[in-house]
Amino acid sequence: MRHTARTAIAAAALTLLPQLAFAHTGAGAVHGFDAGFAHPMSGLDHMLAMLTVGIFAWQLGGRAVWAVPATFVALMAVGGALGVSGVEVPFVEMGIALSVVVLGAVVALGLKAPLALAMAVTGFFALFHGHAHGTEMPLDASGLSYGLGFMSATALLHLAGLGLGMTIGRFGEIHGAKVVRGAGAAVAVAGLGLVSGLI
Repeated sequence: MRHTARTAIAAAALTLLPQLAFAHTGAGAVHGFDAGFAHPMSGLDHMLAMLTVGIFAWQLGGRAVWAVPATFVALMAVGGALGVSGVEVPFVEMGIALSVVVLGAVVALGLKAPLALAMAVTGFFALFHGHAHGTEMPLDASGLSYGLGFMSATALLHLAGLGLGMTIGRFGEIHGAKVVRGAGAAVAVAGLGLVSGLI
């Protein structure tokens, strides 16, 4: 519970700091932050993956509650920098769709992965999400403010996933776990729809 509270505070701080930092900057910086913040919210694939990262982190518990989401945000920033710089990353859209399948499946199966493996898997998929954000940055946006925008939105989605897992978990150890795993299965099915092009 203390880990969850610490994560909530950190995510809130991450969300507020960019807004404070850009409160007195020009329109380009504000536009960049707004565009970056909106981008993860604009696609079902991004939203499902990022919410599921939060649920997965809650399911693992312990240090994973903050380490898994933090790894995703950090490596997504790396992917975003590659995208902005024009560095090609193969199979970006497929990587994003597969992230929904894989993350949904690990939640559905209730896999208790070692922390290092959980961080590696989520970080790997974060590169694809970040690259997509970076390549779609508006031409008139500041790269720094745009990056802070999509990192903040992602942190909020992770926090929402953590909160969702914690809320469902209150149904009880047995029933809560079943609901969470059912949600993971639904996410994995949606991911298969994204991979096949049906969604």
